[in-house]
Amino acid sequence: MAKIDVLGFDGKKTEQIELNDAVFGIEPNQNAIYDAVVMQRASLRQGTHATKGRSQVSGGGRKPWRQKGTGRARQGSIRSPQWRGGGIVFGPTPRSYSYKINKKVRRLALKSVIAEKFQAGDLIVVDNFDFKAPKTKEMVSFFENIKVDRKPLLATKEYDENVFLSTRNIPGALNLDVDGLNVLDIVNAHKLVLTKDAVAKIEEVFA
Repeated sequence: MAKIDVLGFDGKKTEQIELNDAVFGIEPNQNAIYDAVVMQRASLRQGTHATKGRSQVSGGGRKPWRQKGTGRARQGSIRSPQWRGGGIVFGPTPRSYSYKINKKVRRLALKSVIAEKFQAGDLIVVDNFDFKAPKTKEMVSFFENIKVDRKPLLATKEYDENVFLSTRNIPGALNLDVDGLNVLDIVNAHKLVLTKDAVAKIEEVFA
C-alpha cells in the first residue's frame, strides 16, 4: 500500500498513513474524467439565449403589397425572415444543457482524479482542523506553511462552517466536504488538500 505523510497546521510532518490502493492506486481513466468534466461544464450553462421567430416579432399584420400586378415577388408579411426586422429562422431558444452520465462512470471519474492528484504529487494530507471561529488569516498562514500558493481545494470529512468561512475570502481557494467533491473542482485545483478524516471517508465510500 502507498504511504503519505500527514502534515500539521505548522506544515511539519506529524505521522505517516497508508492509502488504500483501491482508491489512490488505480490507473486514472481519462475517458471517464473527460465525460464527467464535459457533463459538469454543460450543466453550468445557463441556456437563457433566445431569439424571436416570425410569430413573436411585432408588426406585419397585412401584406405589404397586393399579390399580383406589381412586378415584385409576392410577400405575405414584412416580418418574414427575409425582411429586415423579421423573425429569426431556427434561432436559439431557452433550454437546459444538463444531462447525466452513468453512476458507475461518475464514481470512476471521481476516483480517477483523486488518484491522479496523488500520483502527480499534488495531494496533501493534513491533521484535522479545530477552528473555534472563522480566521482567514490563520488559514492563509496554514496554506503558506504547507507550501500551497494557488488554487487549493481543501476537503474535510463534513461541512465545517468555521473552515468554510476561513477559506471563502482567499482568492482561488475552495473548501468542500467529501460529499461535495466533484471532478471539475478537483481538476481545476492546483493542490488537493485532505484532512485525515476525509481520507478515511473517501476510502470507506470508494474502496
